Amino acid sequence: MKRIKGGEEASSGESPPEACKKLRREVSEESEAKAAGESPLCDWSLLPQEILLHIFQYLPLLDRAYASQVCRVWNEAFHMPELWRCFEFELNQPASSYLKATHPDLIKQIIKRHSNHLQYVSFKVDSSTESAEAACDILSQLVNCSLKTLGLISTARPSFMEVPKSHFISALTVVFVNSKSLSSLKIDDTPVDDPSLKVLVANNSDTLKLLKMSSCPHVSPAGILCVADQCHGLRELALNYHLLSDELLLALSSEKHVHLEHLRIDVVSENPGQHFHTIKKSSWDAMVRHSPKFNLVMYFFLYEDEFGPFFNDEIPITHLYFGRSVSKEVLGRVGLHCPRLVELVVCANGLRPLDEELIRIAKHCTQLSAIGLGECEVSCSAFVEFVKMCGRRLSQLSIMEEVLIPDHKYSLDEIHWEVSKHLGRVWFPDMMPTW
Repeated sequence: MKRIKGGEEASSGESPPEACKKLRREVSEESEAKAAGESPLCDWSLLPQEILLHIFQYLPLLDRAYASQVCRVWNEAFHMPELWRCFEFELNQPASSYLKATHPDLIKQIIKRHSNHLQYVSFKVDSSTESAEAACDILSQLVNCSLKTLGLISTARPSFMEVPKSHFISALTVVFVNSKSLSSLKIDDTPVDDPSLKVLVANNSDTLKLLKMSSCPHVSPAGILCVADQCHGLRELALNYHLLSDELLLALSSEKHVHLEHLRIDVVSENPGQHFHTIKKSSWDAMVRHSPKFNLVMYFFLYEDEFGPFFNDEIPITHLYFGRSVSKEVLGRVGLHCPRLVELVVCANGLRPLDEELIRIAKHCTQLSAIGLGECEVSCSAFVEFVKMCGRRLSQLSIMEEVLIPDHKYSLDEIHWEVSKHLGRVWFPDMMPTW
């Protein structure tokens, strides 16, 4: 117990002498109870199971296993079905990862005693093929469970892509067939294919609401179209641009389909000069009419000469991210053809100032509330004008300090005052990117 200087009271409201007397009295009563053969005042084994369950849910898995060895009651709590509904398998090879891994003996115990209790399951694996194959082996044994969510997460490539396709598909099919109420499926960077998606649809078409499958090269536009045609409750969808088609957008806009909430498209160039198809404006218009509040999130990782098919007509993008250098011309087209834009991030542009493009975006993108600029250049005067036009709706303004070029009106020391005035809050340029 800490000494209290100046006669101050202890944090509990008692003076130090009173606190000491109370502690001695409790210790004395507990000693007397033990001597009389009675249970001590604090018998942790008598905690109600619902409280033990609540405590166990906050413990890391290994600590939870240790705690189960304390007494019979705690061991019973450790095996309560409610504790195993949500579980993440961490599979890492010690030689290639510093992350902790779920102990193999514990995995065997989970599959033996709790596989039928699992409902919300994810697998986090490192880049090794061994870890991905171990995940497939576990999936193959989940024959007695009906999952509601499944996530396959690779912390680094190649992971699942290096697993034999037949092994992966066989394991995934076990889950698809036995889970009749799967609502969320995240299988990015995996060798999933069209036939396995048909199995998914055949068994879970009424319940599937979220599907994330970016970077799945064995899936064709016809395969994802089958999902959209049958899964009318689908609310969130994430995929690569090569799977996006006019037919898919029209299927998602049909009267039988619920209102889509989020559509994420990754536009990635694997080789310089890659060709990309064009989506018709009428298809996007149909989506907006059917789901007027849906978010269209697009990530672009293209080379500058590959943007030809994009932003030539109005497109309902709400969140737009450029991961590579993008030209002034493309940003100018964004300002003209993205009226629903809410968030814009430009990681790089080059050495030509974006003054006109930024002003155009502020003028036409009236819902813009967040912007981030990295390796770009904007004059201080143009930036102040942009902020002035957007006003206080800019809730997120992340601009690197080196982006701003001093001019005859504002220096770097002056600009934060002017920008703060128009934002209605204190603002300073960032020293490093925050996106």
